[in-house]
Amino acid sequence: MNKKKLLIILAIVFAIGLGTAYNYYSKIFSANTTQVSTIFIPSNSDFDAVVEIVSPILQNKSSFIWVAKKKNYHNTIKSGKYQLEKGMNNNDLVNLLRSGNQVTLKLSFNNQDTLEKLAGRIAEQLEPDSTSILIALTDQVFLSKNNIKKEDVLGMYIPNSYDFYWTTSSTDFRNKMLKEFHSFWTPAKKEQAKKQGLTVNEVITLASIVQKETASVSERPRVAGLYLNRLNNKWPLQADPTIIFAIKQKQGQETVIKRVLLKDLEINSKYNTYKHLGLPPGPISMPDISSINAVLSPEKHNYFYMCADVENLGKHAFAKTLTQHNKNAAKYQRWISKQGINR
Repeated sequence: MNKKKLLIILAIVFAIGLGTAYNYYSKIFSANTTQVSTIFIPSNSDFDAVVEIVSPILQNKSSFIWVAKKKNYHNTIKSGKYQLEKGMNNNDLVNLLRSGNQVTLKLSFNNQDTLEKLAGRIAEQLEPDSTSILIALTDQVFLSKNNIKKEDVLGMYIPNSYDFYWTTSSTDFRNKMLKEFHSFWTPAKKEQAKKQGLTVNEVITLASIVQKETASVSERPRVAGLYLNRLNNKWPLQADPTIIFAIKQKQGQETVIKRVLLKDLEINSKYNTYKHLGLPPGPISMPDISSINAVLSPEKHNYFYMCADVENLGKHAFAKTLTQHNKNAAKYQRWISKQGINR
């Protein structure tokens, strides 16, 4: 073989090698994601499932599969929520997914009426389903270990926003919320509760009544002050929200009650604050922070009575005497009858 032919062969081999090298380099390091995207990889996903999840934002699915298998990702899949950037190459993409370096999410919930509703709200944001979450929330071993009565369970959850991983288990969610509960109830807050003559659970219970009594955040300290006046003077609370709670316990949570009737006040329930002195056994809803703070720092006044204010809808007319209250109540009853509200 002469020198010229040898050089040609070497050039061809070099060109092939260069092309192969470029092909490999392109598969590994060329941009392959087409947009910023958040993906969720469920627990126990296999490689085919991951490919299906990421393929909508890939320019070249086959190159991703090739790189993933070369880096053994198909045998090391980690579930989670991942934030992908536009223009990521396969090497960086596979490294991210393989690392399990998922991003957190802001889990939030407002005041929920029942544990079932809370479980449903959490299941909308985390991977576990509502059934497994509800089982964790009501686990008797957990409740007994932490001295939580079943009537007080709802009060353990403080409405707010919290950082969680999407794959957080039901029990880990519950355990973290217990820590958040203890963090919220600082020594200073416990001292405030003590000054009102209440335990932490009693504050939460009264706050849940305040929460249901008025949607006006600015009015809540006044409502809390009124109920504390009644408690401190050994008067029954006579809180209509507790009657509604008792009815729903018997008839179902979907029962719609717009008007409490005189016959309702006779309902046989520990939550009937017309028949029983003091606070009910536990919260009637999940109070938010504004309602808790209203009980801890109530408005000081001499009001003992209140009813809905027909001249300022959404607020209440407060009274110091029964005579004035009866006038306010009569005005309200006339108004509500005109609205055709019978139940």
